[in-house]
Amino acid sequence: MIPGRVLRFALVGAVNTGVYYGLYLALHLALPYLAAHVLAFLLAMVGSYFLNCHFTFRTKPTLRKFLLFPLSNAANFAITSLGLYLLVDLGGMNSTFAPLLVAVLAIPVTFVVSQMVLVGKEKAAAR
Repeated sequence: MIPGRVLRFALVGAVNTGVYYGLYLALHLALPYLAAHVLAFLLAMVGSYFLNCHFTFRTKPTLRKFLLFPLSNAANFAITSLGLYLLVDLGGMNSTFAPLLVAVLAIPVTFVVSQMVLVGKEKAAAR
């Protein structure tokens, strides 16, 4: 059985991926793929913060957590950015579909770090 928090994280992740991808496609019409990726990632991360606070981890949003939340996405950003570059520039993959593939690879790391930032190590272990 999948724990509730993991299922909620997956649902928020699916919504966030949809938001990111829609923004990426729109921005990629006017920007190079990596610039579109960075801007879409940053914009989607704001929505992700509030969804993860309220829905996934059921914790109160605070300015401190908001400012720390990008740390939880740093690994995700590194994995997706490097993966995107490797798939598109070195692997010749279409820049329209590559972001979806690399997003899946970053999910487990993002969950663990997000949980530590938003609820803390002690509370994360207890749930």
